Amino acid sequence: MTLRQALSSLISRVGASACLASSPLPTRIHLARAMSTNNLYPLAVSSRLIEGRALLQDVWSVFNAANLPHDCINLGQGYMNFPPPAWVTDAANAALKTTLSNHYAHPKGRIRLRNAIKAFYEPSFNRSLDVESEILVTSGANEGQFSVFTAFLEQGDEVIMFEPFFDQYLASVIFNGGKPVYVPLHPNLDGDKPTSADWKIDFDELRRAITPRTKMIIVNTPHNPVGKIFTKDELEKIADLSKEFNLLVMADEVYDCLVYDDKEHIRIANLPGMWDRTVTVLSAGKAFAATGWRVGWLIGPASIIGPTLAASTRIIFCTNSPLQEAAAAGLEEARSRGFFEQQLKEYQERRDVLLSALDKTGIKYSLPEGSYFVLVDISRLKIPDDYPFPLYIMNRPRDFKASWFIAMEIGVSSIPVSDFYCEEHCNIGENYARFAFCKDVDTLRQAGERLQKLVNYLT
Repeated sequence: MTLRQALSSLISRVGASACLASSPLPTRIHLARAMSTNNLYPLAVSSRLIEGRALLQDVWSVFNAANLPHDCINLGQGYMNFPPPAWVTDAANAALKTTLSNHYAHPKGRIRLRNAIKAFYEPSFNRSLDVESEILVTSGANEGQFSVFTAFLEQGDEVIMFEPFFDQYLASVIFNGGKPVYVPLHPNLDGDKPTSADWKIDFDELRRAITPRTKMIIVNTPHNPVGKIFTKDELEKIADLSKEFNLLVMADEVYDCLVYDDKEHIRIANLPGMWDRTVTVLSAGKAFAATGWRVGWLIGPASIIGPTLAASTRIIFCTNSPLQEAAAAGLEEARSRGFFEQQLKEYQERRDVLLSALDKTGIKYSLPEGSYFVLVDISRLKIPDDYPFPLYIMNRPRDFKASWFIAMEIGVSSIPVSDFYCEEHCNIGENYARFAFCKDVDTLRQAGERLQKLVNYLT
């Protein structure tokens, strides 16, 4: 039985009172708890799976190709429909033909890749990096983040997350005994051409969120899903609070190579007094269009990297070897090939193709200044009252219904944003759907043509 089938069966067995509550987000918890007590799992499951939303059909499972029309254009999930550059995949193929690169790597990462990371990133960190103590190769950015949480969180330690948040943060914090504390970015999109910069931090609210149990704050810039580039002023204020309250900062900068319109990406680790309390998370998947390779790396002081290495070694031991060699080749040759400069131009073209199509419909969005996502305001979308939603959509927030309707009737999939919020702030996310433009231009043009049908459903 699939999870989708299990949820439908569960709804029919435990009834509306338990599963079809009027408030949609608590239903996640109701369903998960019901699943753990209604023989779907005969052995008691961990409460962390419930609180981490891991038992439920997540947004990625709902808006998956298996559930959508076969010809639906996927602008939902953030993976590319084009390959990594040939010179990088050639390096992967060459590595597969050697002996050593087919066997265990050092838990710190293969030395070639660590040396390549050192050479590539030292200029942007304004410091010399020690390949033995300040760089750690991980099995994707997710595992790197998870290992940091494992290394530093005690039961009940609080982690501040700006909303909307990348949903992996939630489970990773909870699985390691932490408690998420949510601080929303507040959108002010009343102008004619709002941008991702119009999603603002209330710093009084952020200060109030800090308690004696606060251990860490996650800063994701460029931001997924907003596309926001945190300004120097914003980062300095976050840094000041981090120093005042002795917080560890996780700087999720996996989209650092995708910053548009001459905006400046600032590393919070470079601000005064911040190197010693910041771990920066980066990704070969985002850098080289290789999300399935699951190769990432952490850069930070030995006092953070050392404990994280100890955790990572026991979680995965090491990251796959041949693709580390390929990632190393990517970093070694990127500058001489002008790769990131050319890639940025290509992504800017992709962004502009999609946004031009949205402009023609008259629907509002916030212009992303970084990453490869755009948040579209779906509050004006009029869905017929009798539209036949499946059970697993019917009781979800409005943005789930809007994204489902757009996928079914327009033929373009997106990701609803309310899943990236806590219950209290869900109403902010219900107004938006996330569209990804990490697709080739022809696909984006085709999607743009389909999106013109939105004008028939806008109030």
